[in-house]
Amino acid sequence: FPNSGLYGSYSQGQAPPLSQTQGHPGAQPPQRSALPQASSFTPPASGGPRMPSMSGPLLPGQGFGGPPVSQPNHVSSPPPQVLPPGTQMTGPPGPPPPMHSSQQPGYQLQQNGFLPLSSGNASPRYIRCTSYNIPCTSDMAKQAQVPLAAVIKPLARLPPEEASPYVVDHGESGPLRCNRCKAYMCPFMQFIEGGRRFQCCFCSCINDVPPQYFQHLDHTGKRVDAYDRPELSLGSYEFLATVDYCKNNKFPSPPAFIFMIDVSYNAIRSGLVRLLCEELKSLLDCLPREGRAEESAIRVGFVTYNKVLHFYNVKSSLAQPQMMVVSDVADMFVPLLDGFLVNVNESRAVITSLLDQIPEMFADTRETETVFAPVIQAGMEALKAAECAGKLFLFHTSLPIAEAPGKLKNRDDRKLINTDKEKTLFQPQTGAYQTLAKECVAQGCCVDLFLFPNQYVDVATLCVVPQLTGGSVYKYACFQVENDQERFLSDLRRDVQKVVGFDAVMRVRTSTGIRAVDFFGAFYMSNTTDVELAGLDGDKTVTVEFKHDDRLNEESGALLQCALLYTSCAGQRRLRIHNLALNCCTQLADLYRNCETDTLINYMAKFAYRGVLNSPVKTVRDALITQCAQILACYRKNCASPSSAGQLILPECMKLLPVYLNCVLKSDVLQPGAEVTTDDRAYVRQLVTSMDVAETNVFFYPRLLPLVTTEPPAVRASEERLSDGDIYLLENGLNLFLWVGASVQQGVVQSLFSVSSFSQITSGLVRAGSQGEMGSILPVLDNPLSKKVRGLVDSLRAQRSRYMKLIVVKQEDKLEMLFKHFLVEDKSLSGGASYVDFLCHMHKEIRQLLS
Repeated sequence: FPNSGLYGSYSQGQAPPLSQTQGHPGAQPPQRSALPQASSFTPPASGGPRMPSMSGPLLPGQGFGGPPVSQPNHVSSPPPQVLPPGTQMTGPPGPPPPMHSSQQPGYQLQQNGFLPLSSGNASPRYIRCTSYNIPCTSDMAKQAQVPLAAVIKPLARLPPEEASPYVVDHGESGPLRCNRCKAYMCPFMQFIEGGRRFQCCFCSCINDVPPQYFQHLDHTGKRVDAYDRPELSLGSYEFLATVDYCKNNKFPSPPAFIFMIDVSYNAIRSGLVRLLCEELKSLLDCLPREGRAEESAIRVGFVTYNKVLHFYNVKSSLAQPQMMVVSDVADMFVPLLDGFLVNVNESRAVITSLLDQIPEMFADTRETETVFAPVIQAGMEALKAAECAGKLFLFHTSLPIAEAPGKLKNRDDRKLINTDKEKTLFQPQTGAYQTLAKECVAQGCCVDLFLFPNQYVDVATLCVVPQLTGGSVYKYACFQVENDQERFLSDLRRDVQKVVGFDAVMRVRTSTGIRAVDFFGAFYMSNTTDVELAGLDGDKTVTVEFKHDDRLNEESGALLQCALLYTSCAGQRRLRIHNLALNCCTQLADLYRNCETDTLINYMAKFAYRGVLNSPVKTVRDALITQCAQILACYRKNCASPSSAGQLILPECMKLLPVYLNCVLKSDVLQPGAEVTTDDRAYVRQLVTSMDVAETNVFFYPRLLPLVTTEPPAVRASEERLSDGDIYLLENGLNLFLWVGASVQQGVVQSLFSVSSFSQITSGLVRAGSQGEMGSILPVLDNPLSKKVRGLVDSLRAQRSRYMKLIVVKQEDKLEMLFKHFLVEDKSLSGGASYVDFLCHMHKEIRQLLS
């Protein structure tokens, strides 16, 4: 890190010095000014304060929610779109008037590799790439070893000030496509012969323009209606799909939600069932709805289970709900059709009555055993019988050991860690769940799993169906209502309310020269091109890797088109399209100048986390180090100006690659500490698979924010950065800690905790409302510091897709060990290197490769 004053001359145990000027003359990294002028852009909304850049060390994760300051690539977002006067359009208003009228037709890029978003490129909220300038040849790509990948978030949630993609309705003819490669109409298609034909930008096939779509061209060869049509001017838009895009050539019914509640002894005793039933009464009013619809079109159903399943008839004409028990779990069937899936408003009285009765009905249960696979089977069969897609919300507490399909045994074995058999801990115990997941995907049945384990439940196996159906997994170990209620209910509310696309298929098309070869995320694939998702929400990403199959052309660049076919929550079949044009280069310096470290780390972590399924963990870690060394050695050899071998020279865009990579290598999946359970590792492994770039960024390198001193806004995650006279917030997207130094001024302690001294602060979990033995309150006090800290906690929580529990840690307290686990620049107890040591190791590897 230049200017950091951390490293003097390079000796053993110190980091090698970093050169500040690298590359050929003119090989400067793109500056912010390289982006289009601010007038046409809105900065990303973050829900929290922006962090200004710091003079001094570059800090991973700097900037709230966005990429670190060293990464200018694609951080802006499109302006809210307004309709030019006189434009005729169905659906939402049209795109902005042309901002770059002098721009040539086709897809010429600005020379620096950034495109104005009005020129047909999807916002980085939807697609982020490891590099925005890709090598022209596969030889060059092999030499650099920089993976060419895109992290795609097709249904990304947008801040309120940004318009959703426009919906285009082409009537019965449906969206216009290339006859040969089936790519959808987009801004990069070239119209010829006066507008009567168009040449596909993906495969160069010449297609006729249908008479109803014909329009004349202007003097530049552009259609005169280009800016009235989203598909000819914007990077992202939706088409209404015709019946040809529907299963069995029939328009789909609206989806259904089925709540499946474990009522075994553990679930009842912990208070979970009562809490859940109480919450569902009000939560059912918040089901997702389309646009400005009065009420949600989603129907709901209810099942409870332990060793047997109980289905409930909640038909609106009944005075009381009726229960039907299915005890033959080996041959699962749904005992009723009429009255199982209902409209919430019509059946409200019966549903409320049922939710009141469930906790009472099972209050005295002694049944400890549960089944699991038959529950999913039942939900899927119910959706099949109702001929609709949907989602199962499963609330489950224990290892399913009851006699039934999918029965599991306890196979937890810590002795396998660091052996060749360690990979079995991440693999499912039985193939039954893969088969079940495949059936679920065919039906459009997505599974969200809420786990409440007190001991080992084999997360690796139970996660298979949620993972392959595009669902989510939430885990609350040793659930206690008073400690975990806030977190669970917050996660549940968000999960039930979020907009989901059902029964989805996604395909990524590329222009000639590259193709999609590998995919990472929560989905199922039955062939090499189609990503099948029973459900897809706005938090999930699909990561796609590309390889060369031919030479690319510097003039024409490369194109990606992501097409997602899905059913909306109102039952409408839609196609969402995202396009992106990339530069191609013949010089390695251009590749290195346009890389994005955050996206690179996102891809490398996912690649490694999949690798542990088939290879020993050590092999996976070594492969990561080797690849990183090759990337940096290639830069040193081909792009950097000559300098002494004792200097570590990193490309401007990759200054943070070693610090982030070290965090991935030290993570619980690849190097677990003694306190990390097998279930924790399997849980985190599946969680990271569908994280977006901002989430992996803060997950691997947590944010550490001092609260008493105002500058700097964030400090590096190392113990030597902590001052015992300050208080710090640390967050990584899943955890939130408030660390209190032992010498904090008494006035600060009083302002924040309403106690008179450090010794009176209770460490542990912060709970709203009640002061228990274990908990401590962060009281609501009317002073600037209290307001600032509570405001910051709220803003951090609002940015994350999962609720973060706040834990107070006092300096020299037993909980401090847990807190220190997240100070990722320090040496870890499990043997992970400190950042300085890792930098030395990396430098040695690079020098070996170069010699």
